[in-house]
Amino acid sequence: QVQLVESGGGLVQDGGSLRLSCTASGRTFSSYAMGWFRQAPEKEREFVAAISWGGVSTYYADSVKGRFTISRDNAKNTVYLQMNSLKYEDTAVYYCAARPSRSPVHSTIPRTYDYWGQGTQVTVSS
Repeated sequence: QVQLVESGGGLVQDGGSLRLSCTASGRTFSSYAMGWFRQAPEKEREFVAAISWGGVSTYYADSVKGRFTISRDNAKNTVYLQMNSLKYEDTAVYYCAARPSRSPVHSTIPRTYDYWGQGTQVTVSS
C-alpha cells in the first residue's frame, strides 16, 4: 500500500512557475514508476509526465514538453513537477500517481496506475 500526498499548488500569473511535490509513504517507493496527471473542470484526466523508478527515464505530454520537468528523490520518497512558463490552459487539479514497475516503458494511461494522491489545485491567471 502506498499513500501519496501532493503539495505546492496555488495561484500564479501567466508565465510564472510552480513546483509541485508528491511524498509517498512506505519503504518501497523506489519500486514504483511515478506519473503526474491533471484534470480541468468538465474534462477528462490527462497525462502530464512520467518518470521511471530510478529517475533515469522521463516522458512528457506534448503540451508541457520544454516547460515542465519531472524528477524524483528516492531517499526522500518524493517526486516533483517543476512547472515553468505556465499558461492559462495549465489550470487544473494536478494528481500524482504510482504504479509498481521497474520497466523503462512509460504509461500515459490512468488506469495502469494503482495509487493516487488527493490532488492539488493549480490556477494560472491570464
